[in-house]
Amino acid sequence: MAYIGPEPAESFTSFATQEFSTSATTSYTLDHAVANENEIALFVNNVRQQPGSGKAYTATGTALTLSAATASTDTMYCVFLGRALQTVTPATNSITAAMVGNDLISGKDALTSAPASTDELLISDAGTIKRIDAQFFQSTPAFHAFLSADQDSLSDAATVKMQINSETYDSGTVYDNSSNYRFTPGVAGKYFIYGAALISSAASANLREAEVYIYKNGSSIGKSTFNYVDQYSQVATPTISIVDVADDNDYYELYAQLNTQNSGNWKALGDSTQQRTYFGAYKIIGV
Repeated sequence: MAYIGPEPAESFTSFATQEFSTSATTSYTLDHAVANENEIALFVNNVRQQPGSGKAYTATGTALTLSAATASTDTMYCVFLGRALQTVTPATNSITAAMVGNDLISGKDALTSAPASTDELLISDAGTIKRIDAQFFQSTPAFHAFLSADQDSLSDAATVKMQINSETYDSGTVYDNSSNYRFTPGVAGKYFIYGAALISSAASANLREAEVYIYKNGSSIGKSTFNYVDQYSQVATPTISIVDVADDNDYYELYAQLNTQNSGNWKALGDSTQQRTYFGAYKIIGV
């Protein structure tokens, strides 16, 4: 058949239907309001019923009334004769960029606050459109903490965990600053991890070497050494930074060790305003 103008899309027209859960009653509720019973075709046990007063059923609005009660074993459904539904299925790959309006995404569609972690974004994976939860872009765990007061009684040649207790920030609540002094990422990825320990002693004690370590799951994976060789001092600040690949449940700690020429009251220095001994980490984005 010839057409003037664009050829109509193929379409399929059907009537809305409703299935009922039957019981021993004559009263039911329709999904859609009707003017009278002639706007629906009612079937009980696949037999069409006669509409009208004094016959099988009447209907007005959403109220359907039967002349005889159904049984719970009956099956019943109706067809809404005046409520036709039309569906058009576009041909595969028929929707192109030229058919999409430039204002498809507009001001009324815009978020007015930060997206929730379960909100989904669209990305192109080598030309294939895929969706991804916003949480994968929001998950940037990071923290920085420092020692707010001196940590006393460090022993010669003993590796001691630094009890870094004062947080500057902690995105994602990934650092425990009150009990085990651990950084647990919570999100797998690559992390830049750093720390420093300002080691000091009484005036009569001499420091030969100071070391700082980053431990992962209870074992050292990074070490930095401050060595005086043939000279000695009462203070040293070894610093360390590493990059590591972490699972969500790995944990990291900062340790320090000192080696002395003689005994003394050694400590890691802390302060409420000056960050002398500190520990921090952040997730590296885009690698």
